[in-house]
Amino acid sequence: MTSQLVCRPEQDLPVAILRVSGVLDVVTGDALENAVGRCLSAQPEALLIDVSGLEVSEPGALGVLSSVVCRTAEWPAVPIVLCGAGPETTETIAAWPGCASVGAAPSCEEALAGTGAEPEPRRIRVRLRPVPDACRQVRQLVAQACTAWQRREVSAAASLVASELVANVVRHAHTTMEFTVGLRDGRVCLTVRDGSRALPRPRNPDTSDTGGRGLQLVRELTDAWGVLTVPDGKVVWTHLTAEA
Repeated sequence: MTSQLVCRPEQDLPVAILRVSGVLDVVTGDALENAVGRCLSAQPEALLIDVSGLEVSEPGALGVLSSVVCRTAEWPAVPIVLCGAGPETTETIAAWPGCASVGAAPSCEEALAGTGAEPEPRRIRVRLRPVPDACRQVRQLVAQACTAWQRREVSAAASLVASELVANVVRHAHTTMEFTVGLRDGRVCLTVRDGSRALPRPRNPDTSDTGGRGLQLVRELTDAWGVLTVPDGKVVWTHLTAEA
């Protein structure tokens, strides 16, 4: 008998809520991963995943849940909270590598009330056309944001990383993009969402081309970076530690 999993997003912003019900196994795990990715791509203040209606069909399915949630938990400035999870699920998630930042709550209602008590993260978001001048615009935007947030020590690196991320869209994706710079938990977070599903690939920089440093430079200057694929494109994210 075919397993069925229903992933129903209830809201996207400012806090995303995803209700998950049905049977979770190695087959339906892909549906959960896609649903979580779609919610995160909107870059909400937090993602609450209601698993109270989730049936774990086999022990290995808990590993599927842990893998999906923990793999996306590094997404910058978007805390993930599991709501309504049983004791076994909560313990498994907590013990899984990379899951230290995943929270737990008895219900999404209680978790939602808790997010309202937290300081609102600082965030600036702009839409840009795939033209060379977009690189200059994001450099200025990031430099101004770092100055306003008293994070001047990472201003130069963050501005350069932002420029390279946007330049990659200009050179390869050729689509409009959404650029976001944010500050949360001592991290300056940069994301670029574009309309191409082609994944970026780091390569050795070409010293004869000042714009050819690309993702190699991004990897060297940031604490972490990654790519989240979504149905209509992708989101490339990075973050840099920036203590006051």
